[in-house]
Amino acid sequence: MLKRLSKIALMAFVLGYVAIGALLYVKQRDILYHPTPDIQTDYKGFVLKDGNVSTYIHILNEGHKNAILYFGGNAESMAKSSDYIAQQLPEFTCYLMDYRGYGSSTGKPSEEAIYKDALALYDKVKEKHARISIGGRSLGTSVAAYVAAHREVIKLALITPFDSIVSIAQERYPLYPASLLLKDTYKLISYVKDIKAKTFVVMAEYDKVVSKSHSLRLIKAFKKGQVVTTVIKNRGHIDISDDERYYKIMQDFIGGG
Repeated sequence: MLKRLSKIALMAFVLGYVAIGALLYVKQRDILYHPTPDIQTDYKGFVLKDGNVSTYIHILNEGHKNAILYFGGNAESMAKSSDYIAQQLPEFTCYLMDYRGYGSSTGKPSEEAIYKDALALYDKVKEKHARISIGGRSLGTSVAAYVAAHREVIKLALITPFDSIVSIAQERYPLYPASLLLKDTYKLISYVKDIKAKTFVVMAEYDKVVSKSHSLRLIKAFKKGQVVTTVIKNRGHIDISDDERYYKIMQDFIGGG
């Protein structure tokens, strides 16, 4: 009797394990990406075309010599962030990209597509600006790092960065082989060797989304002296930019020599 019950329990566990694993695999991009609504702003913009897909770019503070490309988090609205970013970085023309499926952009988000659009944005902006710095937050840190590894960048700012989505997923779902199941891996740490720009890493003291260990592993991969780091006290992953110190240190870093 006990042997039979043990077999039933084992079978139930296996079936449950497989069912949950299959659900995570099928829904992984729904878990990773959280597209934001299309919100109209007073800022101008332009569209990057890739076949039938349109990627919308918000332009803030037009007319400045130096430019900043900013790539947001997986649930961050560029339209909602526009006013605040424009006010906090008044000496730079800023370009904010709606990922595919986000805001005014069409298509569906994926790592390959977002990287492709990010490089296209850089190449477009390079036609007008000689000096380009890049900022990225959360998921956007991988996009920013990818561009910095493949293009000439003056400064690179990474806010709440991680080493890879694979390692984060493995931490959250330890029973499943994340490296085999993930379609979008965002292995930010693998781009470090090709990044030449001076880099600034900003962490939140109480970040519950990206564990400190993931950011520290990334920092350790950079060449000695290449990275400046700071921790915003009493803030978490979501509210880090609400702190008055946040944009001040960003201004000091990007606007410095």
